[in-house]
Amino acid sequence: MILSLALRSLRHRAFTVALTVLSIALSVSLLLGIERLREEARESFAATISGTDLIVGTRTSAVHLLLASVFRIGEPAGGLRWTSYRAIADQPAVAWTIPLSLGDSHRGYRVLGTTDAYFAHYGYGDHRKLVVAQGRAFSGPHEAVLGAEVARTLGYIIGSGLVLAHGGGDVSFSLHTDQPFRVSGILAATGTPVDRTVHVSLDAIDALHAPVRAAAEVDPLAAALHAADAPPAAREADRTITAVLVGLRSRAAALSVQRSVNTFAPEPLTAILPGATLAELWSLVAVAEQALRAVSIMAVVVGLAGMLVALLTGLAERRRDRSRDRAGGPGTRAALARRASRTVHRRPLAIDVRVAAHGTRRRGRHARRDPPGVAHHATVTHGRTHRPGLTPRRATHRRPGVTRGRSRGHPAASPHPVK
Repeated sequence: MILSLALRSLRHRAFTVALTVLSIALSVSLLLGIERLREEARESFAATISGTDLIVGTRTSAVHLLLASVFRIGEPAGGLRWTSYRAIADQPAVAWTIPLSLGDSHRGYRVLGTTDAYFAHYGYGDHRKLVVAQGRAFSGPHEAVLGAEVARTLGYIIGSGLVLAHGGGDVSFSLHTDQPFRVSGILAATGTPVDRTVHVSLDAIDALHAPVRAAAEVDPLAAALHAADAPPAAREADRTITAVLVGLRSRAAALSVQRSVNTFAPEPLTAILPGATLAELWSLVAVAEQALRAVSIMAVVVGLAGMLVALLTGLAERRRDRSRDRAGGPGTRAALARRASRTVHRRPLAIDVRVAAHGTRRRGRHARRDPPGVAHHATVTHGRTHRPGLTPRRATHRRPGVTRGRSRGHPAASPHPVK
């Protein structure tokens, strides 16, 4: 019976109930979505690079070096000489190094010059390594390995040709059309900036930016050929890179190697700890995180406010129904049945039935048959609680000087007139 009464109440207020459910559902969905977005942003931010103990670059701020070398954001502060790189790589505490060279792009995607050590040692997430999903890694100076997003967006496959551009902007008017590249491999998706990068060898970067060695050599292709024919020592003497990723044999040596790099005499360098710099960078964007949290709290408040409005609206409607019942709008039996159906699930049924026996009025020659003022009182109670007076009491007539009969448990008065 309670369930049927609840269903009838819901059907009677279908529009209000639907709006309440919709507002609560939207607020909860917004709360869960924002919390999920915030957690995924933090996890993705921290999983961009792993397994790297130090990042070395020219003298600049730690955040700028991290953004340029790992996230491919901004322009590099300067070039690190190849001789300095070799001095860092030859330290006994260093296990492996990955040189990085930035500065070119392809249709808005950054081009990264590196070596085979990039595919062997670069890690992300929970110490996961890069995987070549299609093809193979580059082996020549004019081969490129694409990130998953680059290949998917531009529609490249193994063997497709591409032309690199100077600079890191979306639009460039300095194209290296004289040295086209061919796609040799496509990496598996990682969810990191690697997916948005075109990877080439350091020799390819040297060939793209080979200086003209003679005044008569104005052909860029001829200059690149001369640079390729030069001995490796001569090419490396003029080579500059953007940053170096360093892996140590023991993490306990991280601070000592960092101090030696920061005090490197031949040129000013900066060595940063990726984990500490990521925490510093995340603290800079903490305002956005707090804003997302504030939006989540407001979503909960809106849902609770909608539910409160629905409850107050229902209470107001019930107050109006009871006011109509008290005003005597419906009949006595209808009011009794309605009130009993509303309260049956909350308290025992207690109904007082008062039957007043009135004598008929004297009309003409007819005399009153029953003595006036005599009331017959009967109580029907279901349960232990006695709550009299659910039905309106009808007035009884009495003679002057004669008190009312026994009522509400009081002793009966004397039927004789008071002298």
